[in-house]
Amino acid sequence: MVLWYGLAEKVEAAGQAPSQARSPGPLTRREQQIAELVAQGFTNKKIAATLAISQRTVDAHVEHIMVKLGFTSRAQIAAWITENLTKPRT
Repeated sequence: MVLWYGLAEKVEAAGQAPSQARSPGPLTRREQQIAELVAQGFTNKKIAATLAISQRTVDAHVEHIMVKLGFTSRAQIAAWITENLTKPRT
C-alpha cells in the first residue's frame, strides 16, 4: 500500500496532483482508498494497520471524507463508494 502512495508522488512530479489521478469525485486518492476500506467494513484500526499509517491519521481522513461528501455515517460512505464504483466511467 505504501507503493500506491509513492505512485501518487510520481504523478505529482509529472505535473498532475494526486487528487486528479483516477479519483472519482471530490476525494483525494488516499481518501478514496480509505473510503473503499470503510465500504469493505474495516475499522479505523484495521485500516491503519493495512496502510501502515496511524489510527489518528485514518480518523482524520474519515472525518474529511464525511465533511466533503456531507455524510454523518460510515454506512453513507460505503453506499457512496458502491454507487460510484458501479457506475460506468466515460
